[in-house]
Amino acid sequence: MKYSDLASTEFYQNPYPLYERLRQAGPLVQIAPNTLIAGRYESVRAVLADKKMGKAYMLAVQSRYGESGPRQPAFQMLSRVLLMMNPPTHTRLRALLMKAFNSKQVELMRETIEAVADELVDALPSDKPFDLVSDFAVPMPLRIICRMMDVPLADASMLGAETERFAQALEAAPLNAEQLERANAATQNMAAYFRDVVAARRRRPGTDLISMLMSVNENGDAFTEDEIVSNAILMFAAGHETTANMIGNALIALHRNPEELAKLRAQPELLSDAVTECIRYDGSIQAIQRVALEDTEIAGTPIPRGTIVMLSLGAANRDPAQYKDADRLVIDRSDHPGLPLTFAAGIHYCLGARLAILQVETALSALLRKAPQLQLLNLNELCWHQRNVLHGVTSLIGTR
Repeated sequence: MKYSDLASTEFYQNPYPLYERLRQAGPLVQIAPNTLIAGRYESVRAVLADKKMGKAYMLAVQSRYGESGPRQPAFQMLSRVLLMMNPPTHTRLRALLMKAFNSKQVELMRETIEAVADELVDALPSDKPFDLVSDFAVPMPLRIICRMMDVPLADASMLGAETERFAQALEAAPLNAEQLERANAATQNMAAYFRDVVAARRRRPGTDLISMLMSVNENGDAFTEDEIVSNAILMFAAGHETTANMIGNALIALHRNPEELAKLRAQPELLSDAVTECIRYDGSIQAIQRVALEDTEIAGTPIPRGTIVMLSLGAANRDPAQYKDADRLVIDRSDHPGLPLTFAAGIHYCLGARLAILQVETALSALLRKAPQLQLLNLNELCWHQRNVLHGVTSLIGTR
């Protein structure tokens, strides 16, 4: 198995046959020099729980792009975000951001999220087909993150387009020169935008996420402007792209399993369980990675210091050793050990998991209530993003 296996047309369209081969190959499989990949549930969990496994982002970049990789603007920016940090810096920033993403704060957003979802569904035409991606799944979380960051809704489309180009830099398989150039340009454009936002917040602080980042100060140790801008960009990207794709993936999973969709329509109280199952069945985040900060061992495999370990969350979430009938969508499944690994685990567990789940639940609820006859017209000819980390479709044509 090699990196290029994660960048084929077949993989983009349906990664799960490759994941089955990955699990059969062993708990950890070499995919490139100094790089392993894990696809079994237990081995992925073990890596996430091992304190000797952490983040060494630029090492991973260099292994894929050579000596010039760490100098690229997109990777420079990503090296400064919470996602790529280790304690104690990670601990301090995460503690602050938890104030914005804890259950109480997320619950306060419920009314706003419901209003946005209802407004978007009401706007879907009743006399012609529409695109649930561009008309619903994308604008819904975009509007929410804009409100949380207190940036103009009028800028949402522009920021969303730039985010899509920037997010290519998060892919596991190396980008080609053209893709990397687009990611770098988007990074620089977004950095310029958020530097202006930071300047505005310095003049007039608020209670938004960017103002909270700027307020970090522990014994005189505050984040630099580069760190604030980088984390603002990541929060914007994470705050809408993953959720938008998960809404689309959930709709596809349910409509491809009409018996489960009928069950949900008959028993709307199953909505929370259904969302958990959809996230397991076909999550929008398919892979993350860790680096051995010290020599360690996982599932009987020695992992020397500096080894990069890719974690195939999509493969782990379909592991038959963990889930009965793992390749089936079962919305009232009883063998969930908690939330799927889509949100990772340990100190890097996704900060926005509660918010994402609430948005997906609200999106499906609005469609079930307001568009009960919804049909998807292109289920047999879907065009999936050409990505191996962020999984979703480019369009989803529906009628009501």
